[in-house]
Amino acid sequence: MTNPQNTQTPYDDQFQRKYGEFGTKFEFGSNPSAELWNGRLAMLGFLAALIVELSTGQSFVHFLGLM
Repeated sequence: MTNPQNTQTPYDDQFQRKYGEFGTKFEFGSNPSAELWNGRLAMLGFLAALIVELSTGQSFVHFLGLM
């Protein structure tokens, strides 16, 4: 991806990397690697909530005692 004004941005080096690098590196900040890890952890959270609901018969909020 090229910048029409030919100015260097902090994300230019990230656009040149392959997808595999994003999936294995853990970096902080707003970047593709952090977004992949955020999505993976969100999926694990939803899976944990689903397992709690199926095994206890209560909603996740009731299980935590919030309602």
